[in-house]
Amino acid sequence: MFAFVDASDAFHQRAVALLTGFPGPLLIPSLVVGEAGFLIGSRLGSRTEALFLADLAGSDLTVIDAPLDEWVRIGELAARYADLPLGTVDASVVAAAERLGVTAVATTDRRHFSVVRPSHTPAFELPLLE
Repeated sequence: MFAFVDASDAFHQRAVALLTGFPGPLLIPSLVVGEAGFLIGSRLGSRTEALFLADLAGSDLTVIDAPLDEWVRIGELAARYADLPLGTVDASVVAAAERLGVTAVATTDRRHFSVVRPSHTPAFELPLLE
């Protein structure tokens, strides 16, 4: 999300192409929105953060929340990959992907998402990094 907003980010053009041209539903865990909002606000300013949130409301992205029972899986993933560390936000992405059967994750985070082995697929497809 940060790369999509920040035109100077190395992944900006790929993020724009992916997020504007992806044919299927675009799902974003609510924790990712919070993290992206924080990064955008702290690095690009509160006005840009506010514009990001307003744009999100009118976009084709669907913000999804973790059901209560998924928090156990998020904790398991954070503990299993503590040496990375994976962290809560990235673990929420993995858990949501497992629940929904999603195999592609739009991320610039090769360090985490190329190492994690989700329960439903041997590895994630990482279209922004390919």
